[in-house]
Amino acid sequence: MSGTLFLIPAPLGDESIAWLPEGERAKVVHITHFVVEAEKTARKHLKALGVTTPIRELAMSTLNEHTKETDVAALLAPLKAGHDVGLISEAGCPAVADPGAQLVALAHRHGIRVEPLIGPSSILLALMASGANGQCFAFHGYLPVDAAEKAKQVKELEQRSRQRNETQLFIETPYRNNALLLQLRETLAPSTRLAVACDLTLPTQTIVSHRVQDWPKDAPDLHKRPAIFVIHAA
Repeated sequence: MSGTLFLIPAPLGDESIAWLPEGERAKVVHITHFVVEAEKTARKHLKALGVTTPIRELAMSTLNEHTKETDVAALLAPLKAGHDVGLISEAGCPAVADPGAQLVALAHRHGIRVEPLIGPSSILLALMASGANGQCFAFHGYLPVDAAEKAKQVKELEQRSRQRNETQLFIETPYRNNALLLQLRETLAPSTRLAVACDLTLPTQTIVSHRVQDWPKDAPDLHKRPAIFVIHAA
């Protein structure tokens, strides 16, 4: 009998803050086989989670942006041998704007049970707190690095939002956050809602959401802080 592939959310920052409900945590503390985005980060998360097996004895395989598509199938081996396996990314929910979707799809193809656990998702938390349309939305990952290309895409996303009543979400490399926020305030229409959710779930959490014309002059400092940007054009 095959094992179960558990999709285990990871904390968005501080491991000292409980990030899984106790009932969810209890489902996975017995697991000895993990597929992880980065071993060093995963070991920290699993130690904080309280897995019952010593960390050094856990079997870990890596699945990230460098993993070849042809190597993903081999990650099913422990599941086929009857072991439960935990899939965990560096932060947030695995397979959502993070590696893992290919493995999940293969598990379904091979009739392996997949169980997603309840935990933090920066995308959903930002959407919940933005005041933007939560019925129809899209996440785009990173925008282009080039300023002109970025401005072009921002205008395209704003138009798409207006035409479809669709909220648009995206992220930036943390050291470029302040520059992106300034560019959004200069590029978007005054009536467009612009929200930023930063350091979600942490004591330093900051969430600001206004129409562009109502944004305070003293914007929060987002430098090197994980943030989600949200726009919605009415």
